[in-house]
Amino acid sequence: MPKTFSLPNPQEKQIVVQNMFTSAAKAYDLNNSVLSFGMHHLWKRIAISILDPKPGQTVVDLCGGTADLGLLAKERVGPKGIVATVDLNFAMLRIGLDKIRSEQGRSGMGAVQSNAEVMAIRTSSVDRLVVGFGLRNVTNLDVALKDIYRILKPGGRFVCLEFSTPVNPIWDKLYRFYSFAILPLIGRVVSGDKTGIYEYLPASIAKFPAQERFKGLIEAAGFRNVAYRNLSGGIVAIHSGEKPHGAV
Repeated sequence: MPKTFSLPNPQEKQIVVQNMFTSAAKAYDLNNSVLSFGMHHLWKRIAISILDPKPGQTVVDLCGGTADLGLLAKERVGPKGIVATVDLNFAMLRIGLDKIRSEQGRSGMGAVQSNAEVMAIRTSSVDRLVVGFGLRNVTNLDVALKDIYRILKPGGRFVCLEFSTPVNPIWDKLYRFYSFAILPLIGRVVSGDKTGIYEYLPASIAKFPAQERFKGLIEAAGFRNVAYRNLSGGIVAIHSGEKPHGAV
């Protein structure tokens, strides 16, 4: 097993992570496809299906970076719907904006540079919020979940697509070997990155709460009807929850 990667402490995490994603931004989409064997496209479509955005609704694609989930959500909400891709990293957002302009060429989509823990979005103003592979990068997960709850309308839905814990022990060992030994090597070759992001990513996945614990954190933030669905044997999980009707 390769040398363990030391995650940045909470005081340094935001700066370190932002520097990593700025360096990796141009190769981010390509590496996602290579490292997931193209499966991330299917995972994202399933996440949007569970999110179930309706025509005319307002959707936030949080930690949306290069806007893949936002673009899929826009297909659902139609010309009268609004989709905002929110991310703290400007380099990632710039690529997302380029994709929005080239692939859509229509109004109703935009980008907001904002911290996931204190979003620059009005309280109770969003119908749906989706986050893909991003919450493990925030400094304070509980704070981010509470702010997600804040901006959703009563009855609004939250969906999180994130790497998780494989349910089969043998599959888990194989996945960890791939994540810590193979993934960083491929990631560095494809991107030319020297910041350590492809060592950071598997370490951050390993530290992220497993399915049941994360479900409990979502419930503690106030969400109801919280559930999750494992994909690819638990390599990824999609958690969902709703802000109760009548909530403030």
